[in-house]
Amino acid sequence: MNTGTNTKNQYIAACLLVILQSVVYGFGDPISKVAYETVPVFSLLTARYFIAFLFLCLLCRGTLITNLKSTEMKVWMLPSLCIAGCYTAGNIALKYSAATSVAFLRSLSTLMTPLLLFLLYGKKIRRNQMIILAVVIAGMYLLCGHGGLSGFGIGEIWSLTAALLMAGALIFGQQAMEKMDALALTAVQAGMSAVVACLCALFFDHGIRLAAADFSIWLIILYLAVACTAAGYLLQNMALRHISPKAVALLQCACPVLTAVFSFIILREKLTTAGILGAGIILFGIVAEILQGEKTPAGGRRRTGPGDTSR
Repeated sequence: MNTGTNTKNQYIAACLLVILQSVVYGFGDPISKVAYETVPVFSLLTARYFIAFLFLCLLCRGTLITNLKSTEMKVWMLPSLCIAGCYTAGNIALKYSAATSVAFLRSLSTLMTPLLLFLLYGKKIRRNQMIILAVVIAGMYLLCGHGGLSGFGIGEIWSLTAALLMAGALIFGQQAMEKMDALALTAVQAGMSAVVACLCALFFDHGIRLAAADFSIWLIILYLAVACTAAGYLLQNMALRHISPKAVALLQCACPVLTAVFSFIILREKLTTAGILGAGIILFGIVAEILQGEKTPAGGRRRTGPGDTSR
């Protein structure tokens, strides 16, 4: 009985880690928008990810080296490339499409994660999970300005690419967590993100241009580096030790809701009635997922394969 209770507590704690990640990202999104008015996107991302990587290296230098030596390259390379590519693709999408369109399509990682698990490992989606998933996607559609889809072009393609890569980051990240320390994987992912952002800065921004950044902008970059990247990636990796990528992807839908709240506070952006309704629907779906996860049989958690979390 104690084992079953401990597993329930671990599940709830892991869900709360993802919610905390969403709080951190929700505050980071509107202040990023403020910084982007002064510093080019990929130049800022380069500084953000390099600072995060250096910070993480200071925390886990010995552990990082040990993990890299004892683990096959593909174990950490796949989740690192996916997470770096996800955020790069998302920012490229913003250059070609409306933010509401990007936000909605990128949120489809909640759908792509279980689909990718099914295609790669034959993991089926339970009916109650499909219902919750449909409810959350409907809420996201309302929250993001009814999807904001006025057409389908290169921006939408990049948005869907970001969603697919996030699904890959969650699935391969959980596999990496079976063989690596969470802090070490987080450092590798931050380093890979820094390299990709630097290459994009050279291509899109014609170099790394940070001369216009004043003290307040550097404070924003520091928050994005330490809180959003170092802590955000780490919270996600820690959660993947106890809950499935499908659950993490769904719980991350709290992020747009919290972004809307912080955007109202910081940028005075207002939600429409449909947006408020959508936010409520999303939160309802998230609570339903957490409550569903509490129904863990006595005897504890048993993983039967990649991406599977028995409850």
